[in-house]
Order: sequence, then C-alpha cells, then structure tokens
Amino acid sequence: MLKTLQPSSSSLAEPAVFPLGQTATAEPLVPVVGEESNEASTDSLFEQFAWLYIFCREKLFRDDTARIIRALWPTGRPAPGEKIIELGCGPGFYSCKLAERFRGISVIGIDRSPSQLKWAREKRNDRGLKNCRFQSDNVLELSHPDDSFDVLLASRLFTVLPNRRRAVAEMYRVLRPGGRCFIAEPRYAFWASLPLFTMWVLAGLTSFKNGYCEPSRAKVLSRREMDRLFASQPWRKLETWTDGRYQYALCEKG
Repeated sequence: MLKTLQPSSSSLAEPAVFPLGQTATAEPLVPVVGEESNEASTDSLFEQFAWLYIFCREKLFRDDTARIIRALWPTGRPAPGEKIIELGCGPGFYSCKLAERFRGISVIGIDRSPSQLKWAREKRNDRGLKNCRFQSDNVLELSHPDDSFDVLLASRLFTVLPNRRRAVAEMYRVLRPGGRCFIAEPRYAFWASLPLFTMWVLAGLTSFKNGYCEPSRAKVLSRREMDRLFASQPWRKLETWTDGRYQYALCEKG
C-alpha cells in the first residue's frame, strides 16, 4: 500500500511521486579517510549482547537492499561520488552491501555500540572496502555539518529512540538539497520486541542486570505516527507505505 503525503509546511510542493532518478552533482570519488571514533556505550544491551543483535540483523531481519536501490536509484545505480550515511548501522549490514556493490560511492555508518562498530569494521576489512567507514555518533546530535550527504538510510532506528522528532530533524539537516532518505521500520511491537526481550532475559540470567538504557519492549510507530513524524520537516516530497511487517518512508529535501 502506497501513500503520498503533503508535508505540514505550507511552503512545500504539492504531493507527488518522487522523481528519484535525479541525483546530486557527481563528485570524484575520494577514499573515505579520517579517525574512526569508538566511544564506550556499556549501558546498552546492544553492546553487552552485541552477538545476539548481530545474529538477528544478519540472519533474521528482512533484507531491504533491493528495495533501497529501486527506491533511491530507479536506474539501478547511484551517481559516482554520492555520499551516503546510515544511522544505527549496527554490524554494517547495509553500509557494507552498498559500498561493495557500488565502489564509486562513499559510505559512512553511524552507531553507538563499540562492539557493533568493531564487527562492521571487520566485515569492511574482510571485503576490502576502501569507500566505507564506521563512526560512533549520536543520531540526535550528529557531528556532521549541514548539507553533508546525498542519501541517508535508517532501518529499525525508531524502536528504541527516545526523541524521534529530533532524529528526523537531524536527518533533514545533514542531507543536501535534493538529498533523499530511505527509512524502514517494523509495524508490529511483538516481532520488533523479540531481540530486546531476549537480551533482557539474558541480562537477568547474568551479572549484567541493571542500568540499561533500552526499554524492555520496542515502541513501534503506527501508520499515522509515521506520517506525522516525517511531515514534521519541510520535505519537498514525501511518501510512506507498508509492506507486510514493515513500513517505509522515502523523503526528498528541497
């Protein structure tokens, strides 16, 4: 089911289907360099039980790679030099896949768990990816300047995020004019909560019992909440739709 929304700002264009074949001006590929920070995040279940989430992401969660490519690049390929950021990248599932498939782009994955980032970097190194790096950062206060990226990705980000509107505002801020974001979120709390529930059970069976920042149950967005959340920013074009257990948003910055 597909729904095209008119964002809440009165200055926006009329609702329309995205002409997403247009891309930002191509830039020569520059290998991704720079320091990869790795701040501690020991108060997180995703850190203490990183192996469990990594297993879920690699083996159990839906793989939206083909859907991402179709939505963002109808021609099947990004323009050379496009810069992509993935928020809540975890073990680098999508960052590495896209960097490996399209060697002419640069990709950065953002997460707060050192163990998740370590796994992502090992995967990147094993695949010999020079156009991909991973960094510890806060999605509610990204360290990147305004208008930095052509494409932003986030999957299953909002289930444990305390301030969703702030995160969407940061997404809008770091995208360049004409930049696009692709968001994938689970629709049902039961299925979305299984990894969290399992991690909390493991925490109760070990010495790691207290002080974790995650809730015991995932908080999923209703269809209306999803629409309102992304309409909180003045996107030029915005679409939301559902497909089975997941819902999606596709946004373009004016």
